[in-house]
Amino acid sequence: MADNKKNNLSPDGKKKKGGSSIIFWIYGILLAIFLGYAFGFGENYASKSVSYNELEQYAKEKGIKNIVVYSNTLEIEAEVTDSLAKKLFDKSHLEKSDKNIITTQAPTADNIQEKIDNWVEKGYFTGNVEYKKKTDYSNLIWSLGPVLLIVLLFFFLMRKMSGGGSGIFSVGKSNAEIYDQGNSEKVTFKDVAGLAEAKTEIEEIVEFLKNPKKYTELGGKIPKGALLVGPPGTGKTLLARAVAGEANVPFLSMSGSSFVEMFVGVGASRVRDLFKQAKEKSPCIIFIDEIDAVGRARSKNNISNANDERESTLNQLLTEMDGFGRNSGVIILAATNRADVLDKALLRAGRFDRQIYVELPDLHDRIEIYKVHLRDVKIDDTVDLELLARQTPGFSGADIANVCNEAALIAARHGKSSVQRKDFTDAVDRIVGGLEKRSKITTDEEKRSIAIHEAGHATVSWFLEYANPLIKVTIVPRGKSLGAAWYLPEERQITPKQAILDDICSLLAGRAAEEMFMGRISTGALNDLERVTKQAYAMVAFYGMSDNLANLCYYDSTGQDFMFGKPYSEGRAELIDKEVSRIVSEQYARAKAILQEHADGHAQLADTLLKNEVIFNEDAERIFGKRQWASRTDEILASRTEDNTAKDKDGEPLPPPIPQKAD
Repeated sequence: MADNKKNNLSPDGKKKKGGSSIIFWIYGILLAIFLGYAFGFGENYASKSVSYNELEQYAKEKGIKNIVVYSNTLEIEAEVTDSLAKKLFDKSHLEKSDKNIITTQAPTADNIQEKIDNWVEKGYFTGNVEYKKKTDYSNLIWSLGPVLLIVLLFFFLMRKMSGGGSGIFSVGKSNAEIYDQGNSEKVTFKDVAGLAEAKTEIEEIVEFLKNPKKYTELGGKIPKGALLVGPPGTGKTLLARAVAGEANVPFLSMSGSSFVEMFVGVGASRVRDLFKQAKEKSPCIIFIDEIDAVGRARSKNNISNANDERESTLNQLLTEMDGFGRNSGVIILAATNRADVLDKALLRAGRFDRQIYVELPDLHDRIEIYKVHLRDVKIDDTVDLELLARQTPGFSGADIANVCNEAALIAARHGKSSVQRKDFTDAVDRIVGGLEKRSKITTDEEKRSIAIHEAGHATVSWFLEYANPLIKVTIVPRGKSLGAAWYLPEERQITPKQAILDDICSLLAGRAAEEMFMGRISTGALNDLERVTKQAYAMVAFYGMSDNLANLCYYDSTGQDFMFGKPYSEGRAELIDKEVSRIVSEQYARAKAILQEHADGHAQLADTLLKNEVIFNEDAERIFGKRQWASRTDEILASRTEDNTAKDKDGEPLPPPIPQKAD
């Protein structure tokens, strides 16, 4: 009960709504009272404006009972008799009003007094005459209105800055989301596919919270913090949610950007309040997502003092993390994909004792991830999860979830009762390459150039040992590319030198085919040349694979990238450029030699591509024969092709995986 009251929560764990609107009711009542007094809402009378001559006529008819003259405005209010009121007002107005008044504007003040004296002498008027000064409430409203608006706006902004708190002093309170038992959607480790090593380390932290004696009896201490590091979409936040669901302890979640504020000292105050809440709820877990927003390395030469507030927030975070007592039961989890920019003091043991790397899933993990995301998707027998996982190398968990959802949408769009294999391959094409643009206008000459270019890639890669197995080539414009080739790469932990050379050679084959079989070159090889240049420079400057510059590496793993200059001389830079040019020239000549040797097969492949706009693995196999270097991927593709041919209603012998390049 104490926790719920402190966090403005009702007993069922939901936030109270009534308290935050009381102050607005008070403002509304005060404003209504002010307007009532200003405009005389309490009086009940019927009023009608008449001319000055009409007022004289009604006075001569002895229809005026009392007169009020406002000397500062020369306005006259006259109360009329009941008999005259029946002539001037409707019956409905007379029933609701206590008195009936006519108003007019006098020409001059002297004229008013002369007229009234004349009416009294002749016996037309025997009532009372009052002289008053009329208060102009409109001026009062114009003068006080802006002040009232500024006051209301001030209170509104203060409540916004305090996150809906009770006053201005709650600006420094943390706005962490609290996940207690039964207070949120529960995610467990069963919902996290793959990531076996990361889950093992996280599960040990959860086990400590559930059974601390198992570790403390042997003198062990729980790690004070664990940092989840990995590329975007790999499941870092999902792992944290699973910890919240498994640990059965209070879980405080907050984004790193929530600490950063425009007001001085607010970030440090929120850090203190966050850890204060955690200690009160101990045992407890604090999760800070995107911690690089507040944990970026502090500047050594901060001349402009632009980062003082962020650095003071980081200093407070460092102090709080290293200020726990032994076995206090408060654990810090944090996630980032920018561990290289974090402050070294934040990463040291005693703050984040463990750095858990959440990598992109491998083949086995991708199969498990597909199983998780396909639990609620209706799929038929044509869907092969292993082949689907092989078709999506480099996909993160978020990418795979997107593939499954997109496949379901495509199947629903075509009115299918279940999601088929073709829907998944179309989804991969849609996500990676974009929509097909068959409406894009291309001339016959451009189509022929694209067909020769793509057939060059397919021909050369077919005869290279380390080239990735060809799956599909198309000349249909898709996304920003005019043509694309799909390959199924082998997943390697290390890459031999010859594999890089074979990749460069196959990339240059498109430009070589244009030069050999069209007598000219085009801009279609832009993407190929960009990749070739990067790989060649990496071979020479990073991997030490050059014959003349062997075993030298100019790569900086710290991420500083030699900001103040290159770590080599101008002479060495010229030598690097020469080596890169030599490697590219040799592989370009090698690609032309392979194309010259298999010119007839290349021509058949290009003609087939022009005719059908797409070629598959079996088209190349029919023209060139089986590949000499069959890999495990080739065997799986061959077996899947035989199994799927009879089941494929669309007649496609093989689905396309992700495109490894696009021209």
